[in-house]
Amino acid sequence: MWRVVEAAGVGRQLRRAPNNVQEKYEFWRSVVELDGPAGLRRLPGFRDHALKGEWRGARSSWLSRRWRVIYTVRGDELAVFVLEVNPHDYRKKD
Repeated sequence: MWRVVEAAGVGRQLRRAPNNVQEKYEFWRSVVELDGPAGLRRLPGFRDHALKGEWRGARSSWLSRRWRVIYTVRGDELAVFVLEVNPHDYRKKD
């Protein structure tokens, strides 16, 4: 069994998210608790992948076309630490 630990602001971010994103997060959480990050990679709808740049060492999963959950894994504790749930911004930054 894996444990999901949420950063302080994640609850507030989820409350602001649309209902379908909240439901998908709960499903994401149940997959992680039962099967860990490997379970996410087996479900192609989450499009789970490693991040680069400032987020190097973290991973991202799709909750919808726009919303993502960003997390890190600590295998020695069998814990997943949710850092953010946010709408992904595709706009180019100038």
